Amino acid sequence: MTSGNEEAVITLKPEIEDLVAPEAWPRQSVGDPTGSSSFPKVLRRRLDRFFADQKLSPKADRTMWVKIAAGLAVLAGSWIALYAWKPGSWKFVALYVLSGLAQTFLLLNIAHDSNHNAISSVPSVNKILNYVFDVCGINSYMWRILHHRGHHSCINVHGEDDALTGRSIFRFTPHEPRSALHRFQHIYALFFYAMFSLDYVFVRDFESFFFPSHDYLKRDRHPLREYFILFAGKAFYLTYMLILPVVVLGRSPLLVAGAFMLVHLIIGLTVSLVFQTTHTVDTTYFPSNRSEFDNGVYHIFATTADYATSNPVVGWLTGGLNHHIAHHLCPFVCHTHYAPLTRIVKETAEEFGVPYRQHPTMTRAIWHHLILLKQLGNEN
Repeated sequence: MTSGNEEAVITLKPEIEDLVAPEAWPRQSVGDPTGSSSFPKVLRRRLDRFFADQKLSPKADRTMWVKIAAGLAVLAGSWIALYAWKPGSWKFVALYVLSGLAQTFLLLNIAHDSNHNAISSVPSVNKILNYVFDVCGINSYMWRILHHRGHHSCINVHGEDDALTGRSIFRFTPHEPRSALHRFQHIYALFFYAMFSLDYVFVRDFESFFFPSHDYLKRDRHPLREYFILFAGKAFYLTYMLILPVVVLGRSPLLVAGAFMLVHLIIGLTVSLVFQTTHTVDTTYFPSNRSEFDNGVYHIFATTADYATSNPVVGWLTGGLNHHIAHHLCPFVCHTHYAPLTRIVKETAEEFGVPYRQHPTMTRAIWHHLILLKQLGNEN
């Protein structure tokens, strides 16, 4: 595994390894005369060589720093405008929602990368930018634990991948028991996805700290300072989002609460769909455990799908997460490098006959996610 301090050369050793391939993944891939281990080795070497050949750092480039500056400027500017202009109700809601759009952009583009130490080789820079999560009401410390231990190390593994937690409302894998309610999950999915960020702000973080469900959370002894940051971060967020607009600006509590709900509907729905369309679609695989593949690279290819990789606008807005296979192969690389890495991934996969999953647009990816939900809701 790479450290957070690498520069020009990266190591792409995956987070799941030394496993046994299922029937769908023959030990000797097409065009691979030396056995199944050649594809991962060749792919890692080519991805590593990209940065060396281009003399590039895998960390943030100029484009990334522009994105960071733009996102923070819009968030700060919207709140400065609210207090400087003290606008009427409709303009207040417009500026408030603009701040919510900035939060969505920051979560996908800056917070996620900083959480992977992908922005800078200086740990303190990543740590500071990681507090974007807390500014948006989500505890950065707990998100890091859940995302790294509960997702990257066990993609689509039932009972381990935290991203598959459906709270009995959803059935995300064929290994989960089906209930009568799940028949309609493809219909009500978008409604509950819109609640995603509200759940994180008011329930999920506290639940993970005080009522942990995963074994790795139960074993953890969280530093005292993280409990302080949890409560201080929530207090700061709720103060600037809810209390100050009422107390300082004199806005109606109902108006502020309504704007707050609207912001979370935008954040929740957007972030949920960006992530759900990369792992839970009707063509991805759901291992019953971590030990189904000879190599973690095969696990990533089987459980992960890309979408709209030729659309730079989608890549810009989603923080490169539409290039999701490249992200899982290179989690410590800044997302502004994903586009050329994805081309290497696709070409190498085609060369070795390894299935590469992708959808041409995000709309198609969402559609195929809903197809999976319908299938799982109607089949045992």
